[in-house]
Amino acid sequence: MTTSRERVIMALHHQEPDQVPLDVGATAVSGIAASALYRLRGALGLEQRPVKVHEPFQMLGQVDDDVLDALGVDVIGLSDDSTFFGFAQQDWKPFVLFDGTPVLVPGGFNTEIAEDGNLYQYPQGNRSLPASGRMPSGGFYHDAIERQEPHIGLNSAASELDPAEWVRDMYHVFTDEELRLIEERAARLYDGTSRAIIGNFGQGSFGDIAYVPGTAIPHPKGIRAVADWYMATALRPEYVRGIFDLQLEIVLQNLPLYKEAVGDRIVAIFISGTDFGAQQGSFISPRAYRELFKPYHKAINDWVHENTSWKTFYHSCGSMIRLYDDFIDAGVDIVNPVQISAEGMEPEALKARWGDQLVFWGGGVDTQGALAFGTPEDVEHQVQETISVFGRGGGFIFNAVHNIQATVPTENLVALFRSVARYR
Repeated sequence: MTTSRERVIMALHHQEPDQVPLDVGATAVSGIAASALYRLRGALGLEQRPVKVHEPFQMLGQVDDDVLDALGVDVIGLSDDSTFFGFAQQDWKPFVLFDGTPVLVPGGFNTEIAEDGNLYQYPQGNRSLPASGRMPSGGFYHDAIERQEPHIGLNSAASELDPAEWVRDMYHVFTDEELRLIEERAARLYDGTSRAIIGNFGQGSFGDIAYVPGTAIPHPKGIRAVADWYMATALRPEYVRGIFDLQLEIVLQNLPLYKEAVGDRIVAIFISGTDFGAQQGSFISPRAYRELFKPYHKAINDWVHENTSWKTFYHSCGSMIRLYDDFIDAGVDIVNPVQISAEGMEPEALKARWGDQLVFWGGGVDTQGALAFGTPEDVEHQVQETISVFGRGGGFIFNAVHNIQATVPTENLVALFRSVARYR
């Protein structure tokens, strides 16, 4: 009988396995909101206990073994205990979400609703600092709060924009303690399950806008406002390249350390979560991608392919059809979330053009359409279609288009996973 690990490896090598592999929750871009997960547990007849919010920025729920087993999930993620806000996933405490869902949150998570009705989070859980995240009253996840110093911006003098200062805040060479944790966790996952493991490395996310505001940093320096950052890629490219150069140096120091810690226990490594696509096209030109991002992606992918058996995982929302050829040339193996609702991203067209070169990790059901607003029949029809198209000849890991959101109707959640089981 084919194991989950064998099944995923076959799919990653464009071989058609006995059934399409399934991922729910292995990465921060293939997970499920805590509210939806709580309701899914009930629909599956599992113990109704508070869900752990392991990723508080997006309020994602930790998918425990009983859910993985019930759904037949084939992939599990290898992560450390860090969060977007800089506090650790530990010292769990109870909290009730705005929609009434009981959850457990890390000890550094602020659970006191402010007078304005919003919930604020603070860098490293330190409430003496300015807040770095806000969940609006009645909301389901946090928005980053920009804390760019008022005098810093696109017109700042070169002496005020120090790439080294920006990178020191964001990246470092792994410590021995961090490596021990990764090694111990990798061994435990590998020996304790037959699921395939993806390493959530993520340090190749050059310019990932989720990280730019520095939600975990007490006093972020440099260009940190979203609009200023995007404009800086064109107007201050020397500053952005300076950051990327230094970031790459650290990545290329950390990859051998990571390899020593995890060995061949992982089958894929999450490299980048930087978004390049919008609903109707890419919001960066192929020329700009080639000049500013591609050399860094290629350097990382070359190291991975020359030194490991891992496949490289790159997340980018939106329409990516103008950039996939360059992704392939840069050595990208896996693309996610495969936003099938975006322009030009129809499953048949993607599979026909890139199906023998790219692994599609996602694209199984549209979270902006059928899953959120359709009927259970709509969900089943779409799941059947995407599996029949993407699953041909391997190269497909079933996952929703990005994370399953909090307000998805329970009947649609049930239809999703029943349909996966039926057609996979």
